[in-house]
Amino acid sequence: MKLGTRFLLLLLLTAPLFARESTDVIVMKNGDHLTGEIKGLNQGVLYISMNYILGTSQVQWSKVDHIESKQLFLVKTEAGNVYTGTLSTAESAKDRPMTIAVVESSSKQTQVERPQVVEMDQTSESFWRRFNGEINSGISYTKGNQSTQYNLSSDITYPRERWSAGLSYNSNLSTSTGVSATTRNQVNLTGQRLLRWNNWFYAGTAAFLQSSEQNIDLQTGLGGGIGRLLSNSNRTKIYVMGGFGWQRTQYAPNLDVSNPQEVFAGYVGAGARLFHFNKTTLDTTITLLPAITQPGRLYTNLNATYYIKLSGSLSWNVSFYGSWDNQPPPTFSGSDYGTSSGLSITFGNK
Repeated sequence: MKLGTRFLLLLLLTAPLFARESTDVIVMKNGDHLTGEIKGLNQGVLYISMNYILGTSQVQWSKVDHIESKQLFLVKTEAGNVYTGTLSTAESAKDRPMTIAVVESSSKQTQVERPQVVEMDQTSESFWRRFNGEINSGISYTKGNQSTQYNLSSDITYPRERWSAGLSYNSNLSTSTGVSATTRNQVNLTGQRLLRWNNWFYAGTAAFLQSSEQNIDLQTGLGGGIGRLLSNSNRTKIYVMGGFGWQRTQYAPNLDVSNPQEVFAGYVGAGARLFHFNKTTLDTTITLLPAITQPGRLYTNLNATYYIKLSGSLSWNVSFYGSWDNQPPPTFSGSDYGTSSGLSITFGNK
């Protein structure tokens, strides 16, 4: 609880470091001119912050006719290509879609048609201004049985031109009169680098899990492999990957079980992000670890969150989490799962 609170305060205190100049120009197809700070482009929505409007505004990317920015951006395309530079709109024929010029230097620029652009992230020479992410939190209380449920989660990403890194944290606590409190804490570290082939990448992950329901003091997992984006558009982002992994599980002491248990396993991962313009987002990831050193044993982890946009950077979310082991130690629970809901606040480049 204390660790989660400190983590949240740290993120809130560093938020002002992400601010940039509000000098970007956005011209809509109907002729409207907007001046502000382009926060980013994601799932068909261009996020803009303007000094004279509270919060972050969202405009439909397909309705934009012209953009100009002297700030640095990472521009990602459907084909998986990534470019870094300032932005300007190049001249194009009337029957051609708008073309964006990503100016990397005075002698180098790349022309990208607007429909091919699926994501833009702010970047900078400054280390701190490259981060983006979100914070989710919720709490409920029932007087009848003195029941309290609390959840806190956060995702932070650090995008670069050919690689990215991320950190996610998820904590759940449930207490009720007459029973012991149950806790579940999970931390995931991920790294990804694009390969030279379109939409192919290799990635690695380190995961740490504590679950009182499964009597797990600490489960440490390492995995990595090669993956591919199956869909990479302004509506969907779907990927699959495969490789190998290793997992070490330390169960609670004073229990009749051998400690620790280690397995070498295959690694299969998949994820999907489905978006409906300025309204809802469904984000799902699943990992499977079929044990090689213990044939027939399968570890599964699933996280899914459904977001409903309220306003600006504020959303309501409903989440499901779960971890399963089909061959747990005798008398031990093979699963731990649950749901939570609360508010989400994005920061940084969104």
